[in-house]
Amino acid sequence: MSNPIVDRALRMPRRHRLALCLAAALLPAAPSLLAQTSAPSAPAAPAAASTAPAPASAVDLNRIVVTAQKREQQEVDVPISISAFSGNFLHTLGITREEDLARYVPGLQMTVQSPNNPGYAIRGITTDDGSSNAASRVSIYQDGVDISRSRGSSVALFDMDRVEVLRGPQSTLFGRGAESGAISLIQNKANDTTSGGFTTEFGNYGYHQFQGYFNTPLSDDVDARVAVYDSQHDGYIKNLSGGDLDGEDTKAIRASVHIKTGSQSSIDLIANYQRDSPPGDDFRSKNVPNLNGSTDVFGDASLNNTNAFGQLGIRRKVYGLTALGNFQLSDSWSLSTITGLRKFNSLENFDADGSQVNLLNFEEHSKSHQASQEVRFNFDNGGKFTGFFGADYFYENGDQAVPFATDERSMLVQLIKLAPTLSPSAAPIIKALFGPNPPPLLNGNNLPNQPYTSIPLLGYKLNPDEQEGYENYGRTRSYELFADGTYRFNDQFDITGGLRVSHESLWGGYQVFNATGAHASGIGPALSLLGIGLNGITEQNILFRPTNGMLTQQTSDNAVVGRLIGTWHINEDNNAYVSVSRGRRPSVMAFNLNAAGNGYDSSVLPSETIWSYEAGLKGSSFGGRFAYDVSAYYYDYRNFQSDAYEGGRLVTIDAGRAKVPGLEVSLQEAFTDNLSGFFNYSYEHARFAGKDQAGENFAGNHLRLAPDNSAAIGLLWNVPLDDQRVFYVRPSYTWRSKTYFEDNNPNYVQGAYGLFNLRTGVTFDRGRWDVALWGANLANKKYLIDAGNTGENFDLPTYIPGSPRTFGVSISGKF
Repeated sequence: MSNPIVDRALRMPRRHRLALCLAAALLPAAPSLLAQTSAPSAPAAPAAASTAPAPASAVDLNRIVVTAQKREQQEVDVPISISAFSGNFLHTLGITREEDLARYVPGLQMTVQSPNNPGYAIRGITTDDGSSNAASRVSIYQDGVDISRSRGSSVALFDMDRVEVLRGPQSTLFGRGAESGAISLIQNKANDTTSGGFTTEFGNYGYHQFQGYFNTPLSDDVDARVAVYDSQHDGYIKNLSGGDLDGEDTKAIRASVHIKTGSQSSIDLIANYQRDSPPGDDFRSKNVPNLNGSTDVFGDASLNNTNAFGQLGIRRKVYGLTALGNFQLSDSWSLSTITGLRKFNSLENFDADGSQVNLLNFEEHSKSHQASQEVRFNFDNGGKFTGFFGADYFYENGDQAVPFATDERSMLVQLIKLAPTLSPSAAPIIKALFGPNPPPLLNGNNLPNQPYTSIPLLGYKLNPDEQEGYENYGRTRSYELFADGTYRFNDQFDITGGLRVSHESLWGGYQVFNATGAHASGIGPALSLLGIGLNGITEQNILFRPTNGMLTQQTSDNAVVGRLIGTWHINEDNNAYVSVSRGRRPSVMAFNLNAAGNGYDSSVLPSETIWSYEAGLKGSSFGGRFAYDVSAYYYDYRNFQSDAYEGGRLVTIDAGRAKVPGLEVSLQEAFTDNLSGFFNYSYEHARFAGKDQAGENFAGNHLRLAPDNSAAIGLLWNVPLDDQRVFYVRPSYTWRSKTYFEDNNPNYVQGAYGLFNLRTGVTFDRGRWDVALWGANLANKKYLIDAGNTGENFDLPTYIPGSPRTFGVSISGKF
């Protein structure tokens, strides 16, 4: 018996057969709709943010114009695995945060412990290092300016033109840090219309948000735009010691001016400012019960709301000035310039032991200022070759200070438990001094147990307010030359190639601040005498071996990265490509305790590199109503830099090689004029492939924040009520398989889970007004976004829960 769908496919032209096979993946969502014999006209491209929006239609993302290759192209024509989201689509799903967007991008994972500590992972390669002398593995760009430094990279997504996520090494196009991919944030610029709009939302946990913009011409040649953002909610977690945790308080403003300098030339000036001041993060211990005796990491917390550094929380300010120049030099040549000035200053106070015990109190103060300049000459005469060449300069100077405070009466109790593990030969001494059974960290009332005020027999007094810390410093200067171009052999075949040559001058420093005077340590000298100190013999400190001043080192390096892509334009709507590219992360300067524990070894870890091999197929069919993007890739990752314990010392090492084969699929279908859907899927087998230089075998371990499988599916359903009003329903579901949180410890893992979100409402006056109800994580799924953390080093791992069920109402308007 014949299959009618197969029979029809056999009679279709070649351009539709492949598309139909891919479209079948959406059959379970709406099988009856695909059987329609008539295909309505293709939906319109998303409206610009400054115009009155039409009711949301098909996702149709690969019709968006992108600038991933430094020139305007339809997404379908870009031979890169890319996900591009218009500002209209972000509004359609209510996305204003980077971590929310990440759930809809195949191959991208993101966790945000706080605005001060985001973690990005593209195709299994994670970047979340906050130190000032280590470059990012994933580059974040805001209007062409590198904002990748971890503590300043998380920004609100408001009044956006689009977001482009490029997967795979992008060092050729985006520079030194785009080792595994790049995220490009393009904000709306001033234009020559008088327009404005706003969105205001209210929800549970005291949530309220307002964002709006106003755009107006100032003269025939000058336009101006201002946009604002204010989002706040109470903490999701009650802190039994006072206050709440995991809240939000973000305010941002952007002003831009567009200056016409010719019929096809212009300058855009953009100023950004963002301030974040949320309450503290919920680092939750499973090992230490809260004040009520519970170890439920999703229940109430008992963190010390105030410690030696003040109240838990974050204070972060980010400033940016950008000038974009576009000048038409001739019919074939144009000049583009990107000038960026940026700085941030962040201060975070956190309780790393996740309990009511005054044990691991840290403060992190990070600062950075940077300047960058890119000059690019673009060539396009309408012939066989299109390309660009240029130069880039980047300067950054930053530092990260990490003070530490503890009550030695509690610290000693924990170290009695740990010392035999750190030094087995010391076990008899520990038993002689403190008895055969380590005392508990808490007493019967779940309060800190402090049986000692000094160390028995040795007489060293314990300091209830011991303070020490360290600071690292980094300075980078890089000079780059780059060129990239596409040569079209004919209408069906072209080849793209590019090179970027870099010269980098790197300087790094490290300094320990000792515990002195009234804040001096009693534990440090005692453990030093016994030879069982933590993290090496620390003498007057507990954790950090004195440096006796600043340790410094510097290096310079030259590097070449590149890409080569062959593209087959199957027809006007479908393209296939194969590519090979090389990505690179610059060298890292490491200051590690030496094996004897009496000093430091300074070393320069070699550059990490990725060789990526990829094949992709993307296109559309059925009059643009079905779109797909499928890619398969293989990563060969070398000189992976990670942290490991060696003889009680936490050191930065070259952990060897990692292999990541993977597959990514994006499908979008407009079933009717009023019903569309999307489905994204990613498979990545991110594993270590060998032994590190210290002999610790990570082989076979999952890379952190790299689930094997992730998926997102959603529908956009409109029900016209009349010619002015539309009722809509927009459900979406995102899912991730098992996720590991540490490279070297498989015990910290989150099982597979999914989140269901829904947005429903009515638009009025042809989309100018919108009233909606929304909900996120409606099933109230309990899940973790990170585990292990600083407390892991003290046998006190902490866990950070994800957001619970949230819901509310939204009102939007445009004119």
